[in-house]
Amino acid sequence: MNALMPLPRREIAPGAVHVPGWLGAEEQRELVTACRAWAMGPVPIRHTRLPRGGVMSVQTVCLGWHWAPYRYTRTAEDVNGARVAELPPWLAEWGRAAVAEAYGEEGAYGDGVRVAEYAPDTALVNFYDAAAKMGMHQDKDERSSAPVVSLTVGDSCVFRFGNTENRGRPYTDVELASGDLFVFGGPSRYAYHGVPRILPGTGDPATGLGAGRLNITLRVTGMSG
Repeated sequence: MNALMPLPRREIAPGAVHVPGWLGAEEQRELVTACRAWAMGPVPIRHTRLPRGGVMSVQTVCLGWHWAPYRYTRTAEDVNGARVAELPPWLAEWGRAAVAEAYGEEGAYGDGVRVAEYAPDTALVNFYDAAAKMGMHQDKDERSSAPVVSLTVGDSCVFRFGNTENRGRPYTDVELASGDLFVFGGPSRYAYHGVPRILPGTGDPATGLGAGRLNITLRVTGMSG
């Protein structure tokens, strides 16, 4: 990861850590190339349709497990019935390294589970165009309370990180830029969070992404099969 300079970091809430510039330029380009391949399938990227008929403005493709509101399955019955692509080991290792960056290599999270044991088995890859946004929500469809790892490439966004009780205040708005890492676990694992807006034109075309924001979130489903 980016070791050119000490990385400023900020604990937004207990267990919620923002590390700016964690991904270097080469890693960001690698991620953009990989995301383009994943977007083609076997389950292609799409706008997720919600149970009440709404359609998310964000486009999503899944790895390892398919997320359809509000459950995980191996096959994407709401898209084309195919089994999703596997989560590549290198991306899972990035997830473990991210948790170590947030909590320390010898640290623990949640119920005393060691950082070295963090093993994500799914990734949600979200693409935001200039108009896309994400409402305040909890990541609670997993059976595991292991941390969520979030990586940003491309345009910056306003990331709203809230409390565990409701969608309203108190919350903190954080600007996430290309290469930034955000990890939330422990007391903040079920905090409401969302993306009220994208900041168009703030990304670096050298990443290979001309416009928009890629957000890769790594999670542990706690499921088998």
